[in-house]
Amino acid sequence: MTAEQLEELLGKVTPGEWVLKREITPEILKEFLDYNHDTGLLFWKERAAKWFVDSIQGREYAARCWNGRMAGKPALTALDGHGYRHGNIFNQRNKAHRVAWAIHTGKWPDNEIDHINGNRQDNRICNLREATGSQNICNVPLRADNTSGLKGVSWHKGAGKWMAQIKFNGYYRYLGLFTDKESAHMAWSIAADKMHKEYKNDGRPV
Repeated sequence: MTAEQLEELLGKVTPGEWVLKREITPEILKEFLDYNHDTGLLFWKERAAKWFVDSIQGREYAARCWNGRMAGKPALTALDGHGYRHGNIFNQRNKAHRVAWAIHTGKWPDNEIDHINGNRQDNRICNLREATGSQNICNVPLRADNTSGLKGVSWHKGAGKWMAQIKFNGYYRYLGLFTDKESAHMAWSIAADKMHKEYKNDGRPV
């Protein structure tokens, strides 16, 4: 190993590799991150030397290196396969919307976090709310394979009519057959008002 490689190894500033099973509390999040409630964006704060491993260069050196590269920069900006922003803290992957909620409320959410307008990258606090898994699935846009153009409506080939059905608590509930798709969608909409309530999504695009 060359001197340069040794210096790089000892001077690494990735605290997650040295903090074993560290619980990431809302208090730690507030120390590490600035959250803009109006834009939904997160930014790295300057990090104190106590969060870095002691090495030949010392913790102060590690902190200066990290802060020089990261302080003030956007945080948790990577996108996962579902369109959510995320990033690592102490080598633990955290979704940006859950971090934003924890910073704002002072506690981690007990359930899932729903994006009210359906945009999974819009982490403004006014666009976030706690939801159960069943509630969260209610607030989904029109499926890409929907052929009617209306949520809850599909063509029933055998009957030669439009069928309305609604998914609730993991099960599809049959709502009837209709000669026109608008009437079928109306049946779905009435049922969604009762079952999905404030989590109802009529199929609006994101």
